[in-house]
Amino acid sequence: MTIGIAGLGLIGGSFAKAYKKAGAVVYGADSDAGVRESARLSGAVDGVLSGRTIGSCDCVLIALSPEAAAAWLEKRAKDIPPGTLVMDCCGTKRRICGTGFRLAKRYGFEFAGGHPMAGTHLWGFQNSRADLFKGASFIAVPRAPGDTGLLERIRSAVLPAGFGSVVTTTAEEHDRIVAFTSQLAHLISSAYIKSPAALLHRGFSAGSYRDLTRVARLNPGMWSELFLENRDYLLTELDTLLASLQEYKNAVASGDKDALWTLLDDGRRRKEEVDGI
Repeated sequence: MTIGIAGLGLIGGSFAKAYKKAGAVVYGADSDAGVRESARLSGAVDGVLSGRTIGSCDCVLIALSPEAAAAWLEKRAKDIPPGTLVMDCCGTKRRICGTGFRLAKRYGFEFAGGHPMAGTHLWGFQNSRADLFKGASFIAVPRAPGDTGLLERIRSAVLPAGFGSVVTTTAEEHDRIVAFTSQLAHLISSAYIKSPAALLHRGFSAGSYRDLTRVARLNPGMWSELFLENRDYLLTELDTLLASLQEYKNAVASGDKDALWTLLDDGRRRKEEVDGI
């Protein structure tokens, strides 16, 4: 299998290392010359993904931010041979899928939206690793959800990188759900760590503090783009959260132990419900 990867940051670099470990030929591209050299010297890529080498790729992955991914695809679409499978790795799907499906129809390649559900609070090629996707799910947004042949191509393309499963959905549904499961969590972490008490946490903090603050060490450029691109769904989640927090605040401010107990018990039961306990 021959894989092309545009963007060799945490996600693209990890894909490159995972595919090389699986025995694939990997061509990579990155706007940073230092990253390209690091990828070459580390053996993560076999050569440069270019207009010449892209024709030999069975699958091309675009591991860039949504805006950069759309721009890259607009520029390179004419070089992609008909039938080639192309997938993005963006954290939002509506914009890039709109661009990808349009260009795929025009030039004859096969496009599917993609989102590897794995990552860390770090970023960049220097933090990429071959086992990042081990056991994780890969979310796919195919042009034709009922096309079993296409779904099998997607599975065959991504499972060698270590994924445990492939989940299919629509771009709309993807963006609605990740506003809650990912984007809201990052916003909460970023806001929470700004308390003056955070400077005094050493010796007073344990697992709950670490869990809640881990993703505050985010990439501001990437996440601000994702938040704004998905602002409609993210604002809905923020409104829901703020309304809930106001209920807790009111119970604490009024000293209403019964109301607070009920709110906390509702949260406990809700956690058990969503986790299937």
